[in-house]
Amino acid sequence: MKDFSNLVQMRRSHRKFTDEELTGDEVKLILRAALMSPTSKGQRGWHFIVVDDKTDIEKLSEAKDMGAQFLKGAPLAIVVLGNPSENDCWVEDASIAAISMQYQAEDLGLGSCWIQMRGRGLSDGVSADEVIRGILDIPEDQSVLCVLAVGHKADERKPQNEDRLKWENVHIGKW
Repeated sequence: MKDFSNLVQMRRSHRKFTDEELTGDEVKLILRAALMSPTSKGQRGWHFIVVDDKTDIEKLSEAKDMGAQFLKGAPLAIVVLGNPSENDCWVEDASIAAISMQYQAEDLGLGSCWIQMRGRGLSDGVSADEVIRGILDIPEDQSVLCVLAVGHKADERKPQNEDRLKWENVHIGKW
């Protein structure tokens, strides 16, 4: 394992993947990170749908007008969901789980990219949530936060640049 400060600096969004499939152990470790992530009141109310069927992944890539087309090239998609009626912190809890999976993917040498779906959709007014619900038979009480594209990196990204950190956005004590 890399030290965490290095892991944070190295994790970048990747939108290009090789055709190599993930192993069962890699997928399990990524999901384990999500299942261990902290949640409000320990509710652990999130759900995850692991999609490796190429046809379904392609359909997911068309769930919104812009920003998801690269998903077609990913060998794995993980849909992150929660139930708004059971947990007023579902967005926060699901977000923590999603980034936990992204850090675990990076630690395994894999690439990932968050694809925002909540509040997004198609120009005809159909929400991404509705599209994804239809593809994956998701119950009505669940809402889609995002889809993570995960795979073996087909591109190189430079680490985060320390010189570009916005320390001026950090306030100590008061604004």
